[in-house]
Amino acid sequence: MIGDVEMKNILVFAEQREGEIKKVALENVSLGKKLASNAGSNLITILIGSSLNGAPENLAKYGAEKIYCCEHEDLHYYNAEQYAQILSDFAQEHEAELIILGATAMGKDLAPRVAVKLNAVLASDCISIIIADGELKIIRPMYAGKIRATITLKSETKIVTVRPNVYRAEEAPVTPEILKIPVTLKEPKAKVKEILAGSKDKIDVTEADIIVSGGRGLKGPENFHLITDLAKKLGAAQGASRAVVDAGWRPYEEQVGQTGKTVSPSLYVAVGISGAIQHLAGMSSSKFIVAINKDPEAPIFKVADYGIVGDAFEVVPKLIELL
Repeated sequence: MIGDVEMKNILVFAEQREGEIKKVALENVSLGKKLASNAGSNLITILIGSSLNGAPENLAKYGAEKIYCCEHEDLHYYNAEQYAQILSDFAQEHEAELIILGATAMGKDLAPRVAVKLNAVLASDCISIIIADGELKIIRPMYAGKIRATITLKSETKIVTVRPNVYRAEEAPVTPEILKIPVTLKEPKAKVKEILAGSKDKIDVTEADIIVSGGRGLKGPENFHLITDLAKKLGAAQGASRAVVDAGWRPYEEQVGQTGKTVSPSLYVAVGISGAIQHLAGMSSSKFIVAINKDPEAPIFKVADYGIVGDAFEVVPKLIELL
């Protein structure tokens, strides 16, 4: 029952790649543990994949006491049909009233499929889940980040995707109960044969604690080494504005914004980015924002904690030298 926040089970989907738990999954376990404690609920966690050795123990470091593992060689790659069927069947069997996923590429694809199967209401890209006035309340940005809406979900089962980096993954080691889920997979309509991955050394902007992004102020792709060099000095991921990606200067995987990736790092450095509303929608929840732009009227300065009015070609090399 959710009217007065008594939930039987809170379910966290722990996203992983090749047995390595994604950071947002650890954050969501910490969040789920707090919510379960406040609502008098049980926290259960599910892992889906082909080789999960060591993954449950990693989750247990962050407070996951009851972990269900669904392992099958055909689950090595993410398949939307199979994952959605497994997760929805499991949620029904275990009477999960709240299901939490990360607002990642996988989470955003999987959550609506599960919502349809469970006839559940979905709140996506949330930045806060709280219990107040006897109700579960969810805060999420709306209208390209212009407002933050507090909403309640009225369905019996509720599904939420949580933006990475808005909650801390807090260590709270427990001895886990690890259970295997027997699975019989249906042949999917489409099957992933191979994934061509980029460099493993490259930091994904959605998970990065620090991001350095470049915009049209850099004047051309040949000048993006400034962003690369500054990012390396800071141990940061490299991002880009939509205009830069549309111009072919940088790959889409680096695009930050409403039509790119939504990020919430501890530090976001915007170099030569004016701050169009579409870009702000994707990064305005960053904890600290530093803007470097030669236009003192650039919209980016309205959301920046620190601003440097100056030419990026002069400012960035000096920053790199100081670092």
